[in-house]
Amino acid sequence: MTSSTSTILAVGAAGKFAGLVVPALAERGVKVRGLVRDARQGEAVRIRGAAEIAVGDLRDGASLDAALKDVDAVFYIPPAFLPDEAEIGKGMVDAAKRAGVRRFVFSSVIHPILSTLGNHAGKAPVEEALLTSGMEYTFLHPTVFFQNFTEAWPRIVETGTLAEPWSVDTRFSRVDYRDVAEAAAIALTEDRLLYGTFELCAEGRLNRREVAAVIGEVLGRAIKAERMDPKVASAGAGPGAPALEKMFDWYDKHGLMGSDLTLRAILGREPRTLRAFFEALNA
Repeated sequence: MTSSTSTILAVGAAGKFAGLVVPALAERGVKVRGLVRDARQGEAVRIRGAAEIAVGDLRDGASLDAALKDVDAVFYIPPAFLPDEAEIGKGMVDAAKRAGVRRFVFSSVIHPILSTLGNHAGKAPVEEALLTSGMEYTFLHPTVFFQNFTEAWPRIVETGTLAEPWSVDTRFSRVDYRDVAEAAAIALTEDRLLYGTFELCAEGRLNRREVAAVIGEVLGRAIKAERMDPKVASAGAGPGAPALEKMFDWYDKHGLMGSDLTLRAILGREPRTLRAFFEALNA
């Protein structure tokens, strides 16, 4: 168990997802050091509950060594769609090992064995590196995040249309990353999730038509479910565009589905629901 005098490094603490882990840890009375790429992000991370700020780059070993000094545990979620995600993740594991870190919690992805999807397959070598690192570890395997709807919400409300670049009939398990953050905080501060691999999903395996129906109930009007052009959706993604297009193609033919049993057991309560997430967006 991590004590209140220990320091936990939250990698990417200014991000949308690691940023949710910072307050979940601070609420447990542990000292959080937030790793950010730009010092200007530091104040926002302190407001979230970080006691310390470290500025560094995942490709710069010296900056990682400095950020990891006197750190007892690490939370790591990789930036999305990095072409060298596996190498960067293994470098993070190596740096933590060099620093004498005791525990490493990796926010990976549901089904990291999916070799077709780079953003899944790139996480498997990082898990393997942790398995052989000698550190305590926990692997979190969250499915598609509720938060992915946030950016599109104003457009959905304005147009009355929910559009994504794959089939309207594909089914997905989804999860609120705030629940993943709570699971991460448990894994970092308690011992009951040690050496475990945990699929994290909320209840429901909805396709886009069914998600649109939930949004329609929240808004009080009909919402259409449509499929947008994948090329249009990936435009502007730069080097990440090919990986996005592969993901869209996979999603067009297959879903990402898992069980909500594990997350419910970890949290000791019902996971947050997609309806409640949409209700909060509409508040």
